[in-house]
Amino acid sequence: MPRSKQVRLDDIKKQILDKKVCPELAKSATQLVFGTGSSDADIVFVGEAPGKNEDIQGEPFVGAAGKFLDQMLEMIRLNREEVYITNIVKYRPPNNRDPLPEEKDAFLPYLQAQLEVIQPKLVATLGRHSMNCLLPDLQISKVHGQPKRYKGQVILPLFHPAAALYNGAMRQTLIDDFALIPSIIKKIN
Repeated sequence: MPRSKQVRLDDIKKQILDKKVCPELAKSATQLVFGTGSSDADIVFVGEAPGKNEDIQGEPFVGAAGKFLDQMLEMIRLNREEVYITNIVKYRPPNNRDPLPEEKDAFLPYLQAQLEVIQPKLVATLGRHSMNCLLPDLQISKVHGQPKRYKGQVILPLFHPAAALYNGAMRQTLIDDFALIPSIIKKIN
């Protein structure tokens, strides 16, 4: 009998710990923040790296940006249990600095492994870092809200909820882009 998706995701998490991916980052973080939600999700949201609250609680998007993400999920009649939420980089960078290119490169194979297990219909990237890992050479300001097919996967670039918290215009743009998700899923089906 094939191993369950959750068991396979747990294996990926264990590999990160066993292989000591980004030991410097791991040293400065409280814990690995791997991902949360349904292993059968149609939609996977990918952020850039955990922040302070995420580092403490061990779950992605639990701070103010996470609350905004929850509100947008509600708006399209979904909740956290129905989607999967993760980050490119699985440890909090010191002082919430941006993840470094080599850190993103080190974690990318594990994100790809997560996506292979979950097999989502749609990957929604949150912010430019996660978008550029999956869709290199694009500018988020030009492509946000436009689904792209890349290597057999449909990817929807979205602004990061944290950026929208401080910028009213961007907040509305993100809400508008988010509202497209149900119709994108319908088209994929």
